[in-house]
Amino acid sequence: MSLFNTVRNTIVPVHKEGYPFVAAFFVASLVLGWIFKPLFWIGMIFTLWCAYFFRDPERVTPQDDDLVISPADGKVSAIQMVTPPAELNLGSEPMLRISVFMNVFNCHVNRAPMRGRIVSINYRSGSFVNAELDKASEDNERNGLVIETRHGQIGVVQIAGLVARRILCWANPNEPVDAGERFGLIRFGSRLDVFLPAGAAPRVSLGQTAVAGETVIAEFASTKGPVISRRS
Repeated sequence: MSLFNTVRNTIVPVHKEGYPFVAAFFVASLVLGWIFKPLFWIGMIFTLWCAYFFRDPERVTPQDDDLVISPADGKVSAIQMVTPPAELNLGSEPMLRISVFMNVFNCHVNRAPMRGRIVSINYRSGSFVNAELDKASEDNERNGLVIETRHGQIGVVQIAGLVARRILCWANPNEPVDAGERFGLIRFGSRLDVFLPAGAAPRVSLGQTAVAGETVIAEFASTKGPVISRRS
């Protein structure tokens, strides 16, 4: 039984949104293998990658309303003061924006960065340039959530990437949301932007790897300054 539990705990479940893609890759592998046997094994490699891409692991989220948790797995690609997208209705004053870029090997399930109530959800069509570029915040297809928290309203924006062609969001306006709760998914390379009001101090550095639902990316009501890190 212990061996069974070890295997069960090691295998990360696949999100249900990924089932059709994994099945399609597997069927394609069978067809290609029927044509030329070595192609079956190549197809199976892509099938396993697809299952890995849509993995949905459990995460342990800090329960503290002063903490802002990373909404995505990936690299912290930007920490700066910028004007939030107009569709979020968060005003014209600059807000702290922390961006997390997801490559095709990161888990793409998105999680709420703070506990609160979803005020609005706004989708905007756009292009599909590299999500790691700063202009992607303005040019790319995106979906933005505004969450009312104890520290005011924050914005969370899902941004499609170079090969992403579908943003999924299963949250709804006026619903409560907990920090670390799953609210959406972006397929195949993308970015998450978090817009925070005054009082938030970054707790990550550029280039740092963030884990959705676990990594603290910012903190409110703290007398400490921005985090200082070194690469080693």
